[in-house]
Amino acid sequence: MRVLPAMRLKGLKKTYPGNKTPAVDDLSLDVYDGEIVTLLGPSGCGKSTILRLIAGLEPQHPATAGEVLVLGKPIFGPGADRGMVFQDYTSFDHRTVLDNVTFGLECQGVSRTQRHELGREWIQRVGLNVTTDQHKYPHELSGGMRQRVAIARTLILQPRIILMDEPFGALDPQTRMNMQDLTLALWRDVHATVFFITHSIEEAVFLGDRVYMMSNSPGTMLEELTLQMSDRPSKEMQRDLSFQETVYHLRDLISRLEESRRAGT
Repeated sequence: MRVLPAMRLKGLKKTYPGNKTPAVDDLSLDVYDGEIVTLLGPSGCGKSTILRLIAGLEPQHPATAGEVLVLGKPIFGPGADRGMVFQDYTSFDHRTVLDNVTFGLECQGVSRTQRHELGREWIQRVGLNVTTDQHKYPHELSGGMRQRVAIARTLILQPRIILMDEPFGALDPQTRMNMQDLTLALWRDVHATVFFITHSIEEAVFLGDRVYMMSNSPGTMLEELTLQMSDRPSKEMQRDLSFQETVYHLRDLISRLEESRRAGT
């Protein structure tokens, strides 16, 4: 028997002021402790709205109807139990890599010595070079390196839940696969719960224990798939026949949704 979900969305609806059509409508899903759940859907179906509702960020939060439960309790805004990695590179331009990674600890009042020690540990854990990278500024980093900094800044705070909003969408294909491999390695290490939004079907299938597919706008839940756990690097998993079959199934489903939207049906 499964325990209480780490996150539960029940009958969720969000209508933005001035809009008659909801962004999401009557959406329900569960995410269990220690899972990576990925969310797919056609453009404009409300994926980012859902993620930001869970994060407690305005103007998405609060929901128009329904509820968001995190660790069994309703949320009232952002919280330390949830960390978020955004699509855009969110480093502070005037702070070094080390000071970016340790920003949250600084806000919590952790001593400089302690936070720098932890910061250097996390710089190394996300695959950066402590000696050469810790004193660099964001403009000196590649896109992949900046996202590694963002991930380290989130994980150093040890959130129970990690929310990831298309974090690798702007990266080149090889760097993106490297970041996917890093995400799985860190997830296995920190034992967190991950809710990951992506437009990439291959990424969703590689990372997810389960994938949810959303409908056209207004977004609601269309299909849930339980996936084979990835046990090889992304580049190798994508050659696997069962992996490809799952990708083809989801791609066909999204194609039908996009055709239906264009036809107005």
